[in-house]
Amino acid sequence: MPKSFFFYDLETSGLSPQNDRIMQFAGQRTDLELNPIGDPYNVLVALSDDTLPSPDALMVTGITPQKTVEEGYSEAQFSRLLMEGVFTEDTIAVGFNNVRFDDEFIRHLFWRNFYDPYEWSWKDGRSRWDLLDVVRMTRALRPGGINWPVSSEGKPVNKLEAITKENGIAHDNAHDAYADVVALIEVASLIRQKQPQLFDYLLKLRDKREVQQLVNLDTKQAFVYTSGRYDGKYGCTTVAFPLTLGRNGNIVVYDLRVDPTPFIELSTAELQDRLFAPYDTRRKSGFVPVPVKELQYNRAPAVAPLSVLGIDSGWEKIGLDQHTVKNHTQSLLANPAFAERLRTAYETRPTFAAAIDPEARLYETFLSDSDKLRVETVRNATEQSLADYHPEFYDDRLSPLLLHYKARNFPRTLSEQEVVKWEEWRTERLRAALPRFMGGLAQYATTATTEQQFVLQELQLWAESILPAYTD
Repeated sequence: MPKSFFFYDLETSGLSPQNDRIMQFAGQRTDLELNPIGDPYNVLVALSDDTLPSPDALMVTGITPQKTVEEGYSEAQFSRLLMEGVFTEDTIAVGFNNVRFDDEFIRHLFWRNFYDPYEWSWKDGRSRWDLLDVVRMTRALRPGGINWPVSSEGKPVNKLEAITKENGIAHDNAHDAYADVVALIEVASLIRQKQPQLFDYLLKLRDKREVQQLVNLDTKQAFVYTSGRYDGKYGCTTVAFPLTLGRNGNIVVYDLRVDPTPFIELSTAELQDRLFAPYDTRRKSGFVPVPVKELQYNRAPAVAPLSVLGIDSGWEKIGLDQHTVKNHTQSLLANPAFAERLRTAYETRPTFAAAIDPEARLYETFLSDSDKLRVETVRNATEQSLADYHPEFYDDRLSPLLLHYKARNFPRTLSEQEVVKWEEWRTERLRAALPRFMGGLAQYATTATTEQQFVLQELQLWAESILPAYTD
């Protein structure tokens, strides 16, 4: 089959891919000309009785746990739907901030349901692309032909619903997954129509080899980089310079907007203190971060050669000039020890205690070949055969994960001992989530609209129905 886009969006029970769950999935396949192919998807996924959703999230989406249970797929059914019908060969999965958010939920979904958490996004011609940075770079470098929204304070706004409104694109039900997908396709069509060269160029960058041709340590050169980490005042765009290796074969780049002089003599320990400072520390007045970040090749970063700034006053648009970039680059090249200390800082970065919950341990390591065969057996097993299947996994994450998989999707397969283990784990998980959940309910109790009051009531009933009596 020819390559195709699959535009998709999720509504979730919260913001954590490890702890929260997908509640709604919507998507539409198109050809590479952005013409729809086939029928759209718009499905719910049943929330299991081990999850208290965030009231914040549900106040936005309006989706209740009860509705997902009544109308939704189980996670096992939904995972199979995605692998067999959605993320098929030669599919380019596309979203809006999907690389940092939606894709992470998909990975953890597959992990919990005994599918490879990575193959859906790279194997057999598959790939993924994120339109958020495409929007940002288009706005920063090639804004012509598109109306760009600003806030009441005059600051740039790149939210999907703001872009659609500013350009007369119908988007009546923002934060509904299907409405957002339809709007996203329209925004993609707008960019492709008004700035086709940039659209096609950035599409190629979903292949990490294309990115590596521009950003590498063999032929170090300054390049244009658009990222949400950079100042929105300048279109989230700067000129960066590759310095050293980061984690997992990625690369650490320096923001040439900032004079490196104050950072060049910092020791490895001092660099680590700033690079990996806790959030509260970073928010304190006077904290000065090191102007570096890891560029991840497989996240379709929005990068471009400096030549793109030579057209249509590009340097002015991003608030930089060639003289500054040249001087700061020379400072970095004249002090190679700085890059070496940065490399050491990343290599010896502080580690956090390993998670206990197997569902949060996705990124610890890859599965062995022998475990991959057992994982495949699990997901292909019938309910009857699953009850009698007790594999000896090499990976210690998989046995408890199997218990959770059976409890959520095939509860009749559990032995009495397994029921006890599941209830212990479920109770502990609910107990940990309860304070934040109750705080969220209290926050909205006096401010909720009529529609939100209904959701609040449903949330209260949901909690009462799933909380063990001794969780108080």
